[in-house]
Amino acid sequence: MKLTMTRPAEPAAREAEASYGVTRALYLWVSRMVEIPAAILVVAEIIVLLAGVTGRYVFQHPLVWTDELASILFLWLAMLGSAVALRRGEHMRMTALVARFSPAGRAFLDVLAVVASMTLLVLLLKPSFNFASDQTFVTTPALGINDAWRASAMPVGFAIMTLLSLLRLATFRLWRLTFFAVVLVAAAAGILIAMQPVLFDLGNANLIIFFVVLVGILVFSGVPIAFSFGLATFGYLALTTTNPLEVVVGRMDEGMSHLILLAVPLFVFLGQLIEMTGMAKVMVDFLASLLGHVRGGLSYVLVGAMYLVSGISGSKAADMAAIAPVLLPEMKSRGVKQGELVALLAATGAQTETVPPSLVLITIGSVTGVSISALFTGGLLPGVVLAIALCLLIGWRSRKQDLVVHERQSLKRVATSFIIALPALALPFIIRSAVIEGVATATEVSTVGILYSFIVGIIIYRRCSWRRLIPMLVETAALSGAILLIIGAATGMAWSLTQSGFSHSLAKAMSGLPGGAVSFIAVSIVCFVILGSVLEGIPAIVLFGPLLFPVARQLGVHEVHYAMIVVLAMGLGLFAPPFGVGYYSACAISKIDPREGMKPILMYMAALMVGLIVVACVPWISIGFLE
Repeated sequence: MKLTMTRPAEPAAREAEASYGVTRALYLWVSRMVEIPAAILVVAEIIVLLAGVTGRYVFQHPLVWTDELASILFLWLAMLGSAVALRRGEHMRMTALVARFSPAGRAFLDVLAVVASMTLLVLLLKPSFNFASDQTFVTTPALGINDAWRASAMPVGFAIMTLLSLLRLATFRLWRLTFFAVVLVAAAAGILIAMQPVLFDLGNANLIIFFVVLVGILVFSGVPIAFSFGLATFGYLALTTTNPLEVVVGRMDEGMSHLILLAVPLFVFLGQLIEMTGMAKVMVDFLASLLGHVRGGLSYVLVGAMYLVSGISGSKAADMAAIAPVLLPEMKSRGVKQGELVALLAATGAQTETVPPSLVLITIGSVTGVSISALFTGGLLPGVVLAIALCLLIGWRSRKQDLVVHERQSLKRVATSFIIALPALALPFIIRSAVIEGVATATEVSTVGILYSFIVGIIIYRRCSWRRLIPMLVETAALSGAILLIIGAATGMAWSLTQSGFSHSLAKAMSGLPGGAVSFIAVSIVCFVILGSVLEGIPAIVLFGPLLFPVARQLGVHEVHYAMIVVLAMGLGLFAPPFGVGYYSACAISKIDPREGMKPILMYMAALMVGLIVVACVPWISIGFLE
């Protein structure tokens, strides 16, 4: 046992340690008090929506209040989930440049990100309170509840996040860095305020200053994307317009409260559920029994498994987390290099972006008005085309690799694996059929999948760990909150761009490109690859979807076809290094150094680009099965 002696001359140090202990205990207590209701709200949403489906389809007695109650609870889930994500450091941020700094530089940028985020939260407290107060004059039609109960989620959420940010800075105990970060943020704000008379006269040049320069600086310095958007929008409205600041909160509320987006947390939870119940594993085992004897066979299995799981979870992170632990160790044992593994995992993430129920497709439907059912139907074949492109490349590359080839499985073993996997394989078809047959909406169908997965997991696979449910619910709330806060902030920015007349100018410029629809599609592909690498799919869609989809219609491009092009292009950007966040997610999940996959992924991205060009040139792939 090692003994340490405390010198009597250190009372200040002991007091500091005691103060730190109290601060950390308070931080953990507040975090727990947020996580518990957030987890309960996820369960409540599942129950409410499932009750609506049961009442309408089973008992032929629609419950008119379910959607309204779900909407009220949803804003609370979004705000508390955002607080959980803030406490866990899971708000999406661009870290490619931050990672290049020294440890001291990264520490300062981490502190700066917290201070900048807290600045926005403090600025939004009063407008959000005023917004909630204004909603006291609104009564919900079905339940007769004062809408302030729903709108109060905004000021409460911002207040909790402000408190958590303060406690987080205190637990860092980097007082000098915190001081410099506060001074830097205050100086930047002071300069902008001093320039207000000049900014007011610049007109649309302010769009460049706030939404290009300021957003770029914030995003690349590691400030979470949602807070970067929020700061730019708040600054633009406060310093260059006469609009009341409650508009920022109102637009965020509008973006986060859309009922279609309820599918986000529910499909995220469903993705975790299929991994926990073993459904993902039995699907992979079946595919491995079919192709495990082929040279590079497990690489084909990875492509097929990601396609199948994407049809269930809707979340790329959930897809990779479900498949990688099951398949990658065996691929390593067969001689596949680590760089190849992470490159292929990232490529399959990009390949399956259009496979329903993609969260990006749901977002497109919510912001552009395109039918979710049509998007789900149109998204199946584009994923197959990109899968074929990847498989052709896998076949070519596997010939040059020294891989271990296992014996072909007997027909009996394949049939047994198929029978075992059949309940899991049926889930994607159940989800899609429920939407098409009108049993459930695109929002409600996830609850059908959750109920089915619970039944199958408990009765058939007998792999339902009740201890894991609460962490899964908290994880669902955190990821959903991070996504929904981005959507809310991006909605506010999109409204500002629209009000400035930028949308009209952009539409005019894009529709006037020489070459018509062909040039428009080509420019869109380039733009959304770039946007996907910097902003990720959902914020990019919220910002530019309402602007560009009307142009596509004007040029005669089918909206579903254009949606597939846009989503696949963003997928390439999202999973392409050095900036693509999805690539680093794949590295984290597979526990492989990002440098290992930098070279191999270039070939996979090239194959995906070829597949994207085929999808863009052949509209039938996207719209051939639409009624």
